[in-house]
Amino acid sequence: MSAAYAPADIMACAMARQIRNHEITFVGVNSPLPLAAVELARRHHAPLANFVSVGGGVNPKVERIIAATSSAELGRGSASIFDNQEVYGLNGRGGIDLTFLGMAQVDASGRVNSSYVGDRDQPKVRFPGGGGAPAILPKAKRAILWRAGHSKNIFVDKVEFVTSQGNLERIVTPLCVFRFENGALRLDSIHPNVTREELADKTGFTIPNLADAPVTPAPTDEELAILRAIDPDNVRRIEFGPQ
Repeated sequence: MSAAYAPADIMACAMARQIRNHEITFVGVNSPLPLAAVELARRHHAPLANFVSVGGGVNPKVERIIAATSSAELGRGSASIFDNQEVYGLNGRGGIDLTFLGMAQVDASGRVNSSYVGDRDQPKVRFPGGGGAPAILPKAKRAILWRAGHSKNIFVDKVEFVTSQGNLERIVTPLCVFRFENGALRLDSIHPNVTREELADKTGFTIPNLADAPVTPAPTDEELAILRAIDPDNVRRIEFGPQ
């Protein structure tokens, strides 16, 4: 049985399990949780996975998880350093196998809104913007979105504005993992100790396979030990507030 774990831990494990040997995985700006997932995978089941940071580091030596994943720290020990233009060029040529991207809002059809809600000139809510997602999401072979929250304001039936869409494969949240299949989001797995009623109440669209989706495997003792070793300061939990 695994030790006690936080939502960030099961999210990191769920993301890490999607990382494969020999593939190129890209992590965007300010993404300590996906960075933890990459390092977990490389030290656990995918030692031959390749990692490219948004700062241009290729397979850097990561001793501790940091919050600013565009930092020059992710160039330390790199096999090579790309500039930002070269990173986007690699992605545009289809050279990124898997990318992790944050998002503000997503709908039942997998369309992402990271721009605004309401009138464009006088929005009710202004999100931080799409950044590189409009270019990255359609070109990466697989994309996994993540968000530290899960509510009806995040998971809506239909977004008012489409910032980006493309090769979405999964979305990882503190409550579950969605997968994108046949043009719609379906439940890939529900996390332990989350009820199906709670998940339905916090999702703004009907989940078609809510009743029969499996439970996400809990983090193993080995996975948790690796997370503690690479992130003793719990930087991966920074977006979740006090726990």
